[in-house]
Amino acid sequence: MEERIAELLNEVNAFSAKSREEIEFFRIKFLSKKGIVPALFSEFKSIPSEKKKLVGQQVNRLKNRIHEKIEESLAALKEHTEETSLTDFSLPADPVGLGARHPVSIIRNEIIEIFTRLGFTVSEGPEIEDDDHVFSKLNFPPNHPARDMQDTFFIEKGEDETGKIRDVLLRTHTSPVQVRVMENQQPPIRTISPGRVFRNEAISARSHCIFHQVEGLYIDENVSFADLKQTLLYFAKEMFGKKTSIRLRPSFFPFTEPSAEMDISCSCDGKGCNLCKYSGWLEILGCGMVDPNVLDFTGIDSHLYTGFAFGMGIERIALLKYQIKDIRLLFENDIRFLRQFKSAF
Repeated sequence: MEERIAELLNEVNAFSAKSREEIEFFRIKFLSKKGIVPALFSEFKSIPSEKKKLVGQQVNRLKNRIHEKIEESLAALKEHTEETSLTDFSLPADPVGLGARHPVSIIRNEIIEIFTRLGFTVSEGPEIEDDDHVFSKLNFPPNHPARDMQDTFFIEKGEDETGKIRDVLLRTHTSPVQVRVMENQQPPIRTISPGRVFRNEAISARSHCIFHQVEGLYIDENVSFADLKQTLLYFAKEMFGKKTSIRLRPSFFPFTEPSAEMDISCSCDGKGCNLCKYSGWLEILGCGMVDPNVLDFTGIDSHLYTGFAFGMGIERIALLKYQIKDIRLLFENDIRFLRQFKSAF
């Protein structure tokens, strides 16, 4: 029996496992109720008394060695599994895509930065407005076409704090923000109002029912049209380059008088191209001197103060600056299109 125990001990010492299944098979073979070790203890009864102590020690030594071997095998298997699951740092890193700002956000931030240098503050207001702030206080007559359902998204009729019934609508421009500023602040006022606006228009390559505007307002004593022209000339040169020229064409807006449309010189240097329709000029914004009625509606003395206002579409500027031919690209979130601006922060 001693020789058999020695052989079993050698077998245990030589055991090597590659999986938990092999270790479990090893344990069952030696330690289960019908395993080798219990069988040895059963045979122990037939051992002569003088040898029982020695044989008993050998069987216990074998049993303890089997338990040690099982623990060693489990530890070795766990270590091997952890090593093989570790990241191989010698491999090339996974490419991480560089994010980008949306072209509308890029242009918006550039416009704000330019006018901030001129001392303009940034004002914001609600996108859901009332008829009074969107139209009435901006000198829109009751029968003005802009009040028609074809241009405006009307939501419902509601009551103001005085109980008067007013239309609730999505703002068609950011001028209501300027109205709120004038209602709550006395001149001097120098502010710009960037934001999203809504028009009930058909979506096409050149127009959309949702777009973004930046409108500016400056009110103080002795503000002139020359101040307006110089401010816009500075903006055009900062946005489109030092060689940019501007021209002002007479126009009409209910809230300004006189009013004008501003064009910038095309990058074709007047030679004519598809972008400027061979005219050499590109229209980018509307502007004018604030109508005295608007000042009076908002509680500002029109005999003491004058001012100018201007408004531009951010998408329009983006289309011109990046020579994008379809405004719908700015709203479709096509990753192939947006990747072109990945270096623009």
